[in-house]
Amino acid sequence: MTMSSKRFQDRVAIVTGAGAPGGIGVAIARDFVAEGGRVVLGATSDRVHERAAELGDSAVGVVEDLTVDGGAERVVQSALDRWGRIDVLVNNAGMTSVAAGWDADGDVADLSRADWDAALARNLTTAFLMCRAVVPAMTAAGYGRIVSVGSTTGTVNAMPGQSTYTAAKAAMVGLSRALALEVVQNGITVNVVAPGYVETGSQLPFEASAAAAGPIGRSGSPAEVSACVLFLAHESASFVTGTVLVVDGGHGLPETWPRP
Repeated sequence: MTMSSKRFQDRVAIVTGAGAPGGIGVAIARDFVAEGGRVVLGATSDRVHERAAELGDSAVGVVEDLTVDGGAERVVQSALDRWGRIDVLVNNAGMTSVAAGWDADGDVADLSRADWDAALARNLTTAFLMCRAVVPAMTAAGYGRIVSVGSTTGTVNAMPGQSTYTAAKAAMVGLSRALALEVVQNGITVNVVAPGYVETGSQLPFEASAAAAGPIGRSGSPAEVSACVLFLAHESASFVTGTVLVVDGGHGLPETWPRP
């Protein structure tokens, strides 16, 4: 019998925030399917069905708002109903206040409580709710990989005027480390991938300029972020948990950027 060379043969993943055609979530889902896996793509827009259709029978799209009660549970149940298991959760849902059109990109003193609550709900609470919903199924199976997509904004490069996004992504690291300790005896690992500037089609001019001035001299690609997520999502990464994998082209290295 010939053994399959595909890394995720028959594994099932949930990838949230997978509606944008050039986004990180879609890249992760595409690579997971290419490696033999099956995936539930979650998003708040109907366009997630188009993304799933592009991946064929190994993918299904689910439209849910993960910030509302029951949304995360419905996404998890969709995966269980369709394929009977969940091996991987990728928490990719979230966006900056600038991209979302919120008036939440000013100084802390200028932010409203509504701005703060909306940003944390989208960028942090969604990950918490998905983790809470998926851990029982992974615990029952004795296996699981949870990878959350954070940001260097919340690790090494805080951004003025982006306090809500920065706070949410920093808190995601704390959440992941605490959860990693809670589930480590259940065969579940929990990690964070923290991208820097990534070209997703919605990159703002200042982001492209900052990326060009960095050590590598360009933005990253969704595929480069996906490769790191899939590494942590694989069974071979069983000794890696509670960690943050920074994927930023060296922007977080003060010795090299900016160059003198």
